[in-house]
Amino acid sequence: MDFALTEDQEIIRKSVAELARRFDDRYWMEKDQAHEFPGEFYDAIAKGGWLGITIPEAYGGHGLGITEASLVLEEVSRSGGGMNAASAIHLSIFGMHPVVVHGSEELKRRTLPRVATGDLHVCFGVTEPGAGLDTSRITTFARREGDHYVVNGRKVWISKAMESEKILLLTRTTRYEDVEKKTDGMTLFLTDLDRSRVTVRPIRKMGRNAVTSNELFIDDLRVPAEDRVGEEGKGFTYLLDGLNPERMLIAAEALGLGRVALDRAVRYAGERVVFDRPIGANQGIQFPLADSLARLDAAELVLRKATWLYDNGRPCGREANTAKYLCADAGFTAADRALQTHGGMGYAEEYDVARYFREARVMRIAPVSQEMVLNYLGSHTLGMPRSY
Repeated sequence: MDFALTEDQEIIRKSVAELARRFDDRYWMEKDQAHEFPGEFYDAIAKGGWLGITIPEAYGGHGLGITEASLVLEEVSRSGGGMNAASAIHLSIFGMHPVVVHGSEELKRRTLPRVATGDLHVCFGVTEPGAGLDTSRITTFARREGDHYVVNGRKVWISKAMESEKILLLTRTTRYEDVEKKTDGMTLFLTDLDRSRVTVRPIRKMGRNAVTSNELFIDDLRVPAEDRVGEEGKGFTYLLDGLNPERMLIAAEALGLGRVALDRAVRYAGERVVFDRPIGANQGIQFPLADSLARLDAAELVLRKATWLYDNGRPCGREANTAKYLCADAGFTAADRALQTHGGMGYAEEYDVARYFREARVMRIAPVSQEMVLNYLGSHTLGMPRSY
């Protein structure tokens, strides 16, 4: 086995890290506290060409793999930007995959070049308050009327809806009770987020406040048929193509956040003197941080295997889910220990580890909870009876 990154991958890592360092902890603290989208950071990433890293060259991107995308998002998070930084660009990096694979040529040429340059902000509209993780139970409905669909419904936890011009929107075109298979009858669109027909309401939340999460209320939104992604009724299968890569990218973001939290804890433990010696000399401080290093290193190896498998066209569901599970857990634990290392000052915004802690916590919930990952591994990998 060769665990080394290629020369090009090392260049990507170093270049993104250098760019991201221009936006320090104070920048992210101020954006988070002001609930203000990090436009300067987004523009810098776009100008550097990183938003189009996985978009095919024919549409203005670089056509690279999920391994390269994971390196970009890991370094962005590790810079101290954490989930505020990663979420600002996450969907542009890989979220358009269903359009790349299943969209019409006209739809791809109309949208993908603008995503690659950063000109087009897109949000992802799947989750609904009455469905949760059971996507088959969504009720947002698209009714065909000639050359348009008319959409009504409600979505929740939609990141970047405040900034987005378009939405990648999952709807039902056949009601749940009328399909033979529960995941049939769902249709995916990439369409305008028409503010005259869609009310966007930000959700007050614990952290990651530079990037909004929103409720959407959709009333008679007219969607041209040419905005449909692929065939009517097959939208859920198109989403499945992107689930494993999404888990890998979330894992990379959690890994980067855990790394920066650990770095801050080690630095503080070496500088803070109590009882006439650095607190890092105490095993009660040193051992938990060393343990987090080991856990982050181990989680990284599973992530690297997962992205390699995907980029080489091999099955990777087990590894993608395991990487998400282990990186989210290791990242949060490192952030929690970083806060504990700082003691009372860890609870103060001044030292940033409080922000890391809040942002790392969401990784154990989204985009799929730790418990649902275990459900997957139990039923799909171990072959045990399905529990849901």
